[in-house]
Amino acid sequence: MDRREELEKKRLKLAELRRARLERRDALMAPQQPVTRTSTPGSTSSRRDLDDLVASLVDRPGTPTLTIDGSSDAGSDRGATTSSVVMSPPPYATESQGGLPHGALPFGGRLIPEFTSVEAVIFDIPPKERVVYNKEVQTVEGSFEPQGPSEEELREQIKEEFAKEEQLRLEILEAERLEAEAVVPQEAPELTDEERKSIVQSAEFVDFIDHSSKILERAMTDKYDFMKDYTLGLDDDTEDLNGNRMRLVSSFYDDRWSKNRSVTDVGWSTKHPELLVSAYNKNPLAVNEPDGIVCVWNIHLADRPEFVFHSQSDVLTVRFSDFHPNLIIGGTYSGQILLWDTRAKSLPVLKTHLSVGGHTHPVYALDMVGTQNAHNLISVSTDGTMCSWQLDMLAQPQETLALDYPSHTITDEVAVTTLGFPDGETNAFWVGTEEGNVYQANRYARAGSQAGINTAYSYKGHFGPITGLHFHPLFGPMDFSDLYLTSSVDWTVKLWRKRTHPKPATPDNAVVHPLYSFETADDYVYDVKWSPTHPAIFGTVEGSGKFEVWNLNLDTEVPVMSTIVGAGKALNKLSWSKDGRHAAIGSSDGHVYVYDIGEMATPHAEDWNILQRTVNEMISTQNHGNVLGNDY
Repeated sequence: MDRREELEKKRLKLAELRRARLERRDALMAPQQPVTRTSTPGSTSSRRDLDDLVASLVDRPGTPTLTIDGSSDAGSDRGATTSSVVMSPPPYATESQGGLPHGALPFGGRLIPEFTSVEAVIFDIPPKERVVYNKEVQTVEGSFEPQGPSEEELREQIKEEFAKEEQLRLEILEAERLEAEAVVPQEAPELTDEERKSIVQSAEFVDFIDHSSKILERAMTDKYDFMKDYTLGLDDDTEDLNGNRMRLVSSFYDDRWSKNRSVTDVGWSTKHPELLVSAYNKNPLAVNEPDGIVCVWNIHLADRPEFVFHSQSDVLTVRFSDFHPNLIIGGTYSGQILLWDTRAKSLPVLKTHLSVGGHTHPVYALDMVGTQNAHNLISVSTDGTMCSWQLDMLAQPQETLALDYPSHTITDEVAVTTLGFPDGETNAFWVGTEEGNVYQANRYARAGSQAGINTAYSYKGHFGPITGLHFHPLFGPMDFSDLYLTSSVDWTVKLWRKRTHPKPATPDNAVVHPLYSFETADDYVYDVKWSPTHPAIFGTVEGSGKFEVWNLNLDTEVPVMSTIVGAGKALNKLSWSKDGRHAAIGSSDGHVYVYDIGEMATPHAEDWNILQRTVNEMISTQNHGNVLGNDY
């Protein structure tokens, strides 16, 4: 208690010093008022009284005398220091002595005065003072006040005051520190088991732990070799990576969500290059869990997914929105289109209705067409229905189109398994079917063709259901967007060129055959994708667990790279990252693998010309074999 009183006194003393210093500064800075000399009515009255007194003293009784200057001295107040000469009439001779006539002057006309001495009183009265004023300062600083301390003294005094204040402040801080150390810390109350359990199970605590642990795991997942010796040469693995070997980067699997499920689709985020999404089918051993699962994985968080989304049906296809990075779109086995948001919970924020207006059969393919301000989601199902959707309004499709082909022997409907749009195209699209054929269709009717499947052409070459279809991306100095690849369960991958004529020249030209067939697979080929950066590279995944990378500029007979992924289980889907270096592969055992193909993903300037020559050779070989006559 005494220490607190002492501390309070020191604070009061410090405040008093500061106040005194401020008052002294204000006194020094205050301007001095000018002193003026004024004439008051009182002084004027006193002057008049003095004048009256002098007049009464000078005015005596008797005959006034005449001064030389002819003025009367009676009542005169101009008593200068000069004397007055008084003249009196001289005694003249009488008439009896022969006096002079009246007016005559003796001694030849001169008047001889007679001087006498007269006593006179002289008053020295100063003239009335005139006060004159001007606009200048009539007083100087300090003329009415004693001189203060000098500037040097003031400076020293201020320094002493600052030193005292600083010393006092340090004493206060030291006293506060000692007081804080003297306070005994209060022990936190011990929680009961029920209180501890309620806190641990609260939603806020779970969210905090989940978010914080993810951040720590991302930071600790970096696999940088800090012991690397840069003085040594390149090792064998790096040389092989830059040459003809691929490297496993990550493997994603979660015991809770991936166990007993198969990966049905994978895709990369267009906004965040470290994120990828994967879709899963039903877990037959977990009846209480959702039938469909969608997981968002992070390259820097390998042990668990960033987000997990649920579905009431198996999710067959999934993708990030091209124009909204927070949105994830999925197609399900029941025919519903689901929309999830990473900013929301695990359930979809929007979904389509199971009605005649939408899909009622499994949706295996989705695609987005358009631009940032005007785009649509295109979906196709196995009942031969194509729907166009707006992402913010999934209650009803914008348009619905029936894909019918009258030449079918059993039914006119086309069972669509895959879908592809050429880059920059919003009307014409190509679909792969269960019977192994590829058909071109139009969303809208145009000159020379109607909406729906174009029955003038059919692309035939596969002998089983088509599992993948992908158009060559539009980039680089040459346009190869008329080329597309297909994969099938007939163990082959085929290269096609789309037809641009609305109608064939002859009936034989109605059937379009592939430009080239790649037949090195040992099992079903479940997917095929062009590289987004290299014009001649594409990848395939097979049912035997093999991942192959092809380079048409180097070899068209065998792949340039091939590896068995994971445990050798069937590989269902493939997706390239935006930079073309990483390939995400979905496996039937629930694993998602990411491989790096190294510098092979970087193209050279001559790669486009080499690919053009390779394609021309394929066309020439096809023409000489009389398989198809066309005017390439």
